[in-house]
Amino acid sequence: MIVDSHQHFWDLRRFDYPWLTDELRAIRRSFGPADLEALLTERGVKRTVVVQAISSFDETRWLLEVAARTRFVAGVVGWVDLADPAVGTALAALRSGEHGQYLVGIRHQVHDEPDPAWLLRDEVQRGLREVAAAGLAYDLLVRTRELPAALETARSQPGLRLVIDHIAKPPIEDGEMVGWERAMAPFAELGNVYCKLSGMVTEADWNAWKPADLAPYVQQVLEWFGEERLMFGSDWPVCLLAASYGDVMDALDAAVGDLSDSARAGIYGANAAAFYGLTA
Repeated sequence: MIVDSHQHFWDLRRFDYPWLTDELRAIRRSFGPADLEALLTERGVKRTVVVQAISSFDETRWLLEVAARTRFVAGVVGWVDLADPAVGTALAALRSGEHGQYLVGIRHQVHDEPDPAWLLRDEVQRGLREVAAAGLAYDLLVRTRELPAALETARSQPGLRLVIDHIAKPPIEDGEMVGWERAMAPFAELGNVYCKLSGMVTEADWNAWKPADLAPYVQQVLEWFGEERLMFGSDWPVCLLAASYGDVMDALDAAVGDLSDSARAGIYGANAAAFYGLTA
């Protein structure tokens, strides 16, 4: 079963998305399940995990509602204020509330925080412990700058399941790897950290990228994490800035190269299902 571990919905009539600037006008409209379903069917994708797009408790509740009425959504990665002393109460309210069974993880736009060590703040670390206690995973939306704090977090909280979104957004357009490699390599030894093969086409040249541009980064991540701790994610509809849904899957197929059937089954579904505890 193919699982897309990372896609989004947003509704401009319902919420404000400040990050949808003029540069992103091509995707500055609402996207919902009806826009995605045919694309999934065409590529044989059976289930998805929908991920928050803004720092909003209300958006998380809305995504849970969407999941409950959308046959292909198996889980929601939502948002809570990790720095709030009452974050445990907020998580409990989401889990016990209507459609709370769909909540599988939490995320925050860490790479937008001015402080590169934001993850290491005492109140944030306390919040992450609450995430672990609730049995939820945590998505790390970071770039190279924030990876040292993410590494320290992973080492200090071995009971927290973590996944690095978008292979930490390396500068694929520039072809630079050294700084990213140095910061990412230590995660190889940490079994509680997974990585999403997602979001790469928008880190490349939107108008001129080739699958070969992604391959060195994908092969390096394969070496670090192994086939057991990687998962496919489309990052739809953000990916539409540079590629169609099908182009993203084709590019990943080319970048991973020759793998066994069991390895492909893991990367394209089983690993995400196990990591997030998907049951449907």
